[in-house]
Amino acid sequence: MSGLRENGPKRTVTGTLVKVLLHSRTERGMSLEPFASRCVRAGEVHELVTTDQRDTAAGARIDRVGFLGFAEIAVAGVLDRGDEVFVGEHQVGTVLGFDACHFPNHYNVLIAAEHLLTGEKLDLRPELPVRFVPAGD
Repeated sequence: MSGLRENGPKRTVTGTLVKVLLHSRTERGMSLEPFASRCVRAGEVHELVTTDQRDTAAGARIDRVGFLGFAEIAVAGVLDRGDEVFVGEHQVGTVLGFDACHFPNHYNVLIAAEHLLTGEKLDLRPELPVRFVPAGD
């Protein structure tokens, strides 16, 4: 293992945006899971959340968040910290980690971005493609 990422090639995980979210918060209180990767299955739905915070320590409190929406996974795979996240043609940021406050219903996939982004700010629409591209591809 190199740093906090698992070595080795992997496929791009793809999906579809199924619901757009429009809001942001500055006192959300999410808690970063101690895992740098999570497996996702085809058909699962997970929430996409941006943050301008960068702490990757287990249990780090993530307060500043912008909500993009929910994505249905079409091609199963592994999401790793550092994967690049695209929604439609927007490169949103990179996977920071995961919050499991709603699990097993869904994970909050935390995405490191320059600024808090929301579905409204990016003018997102249902049915846009979502991609988690391995870092460096």
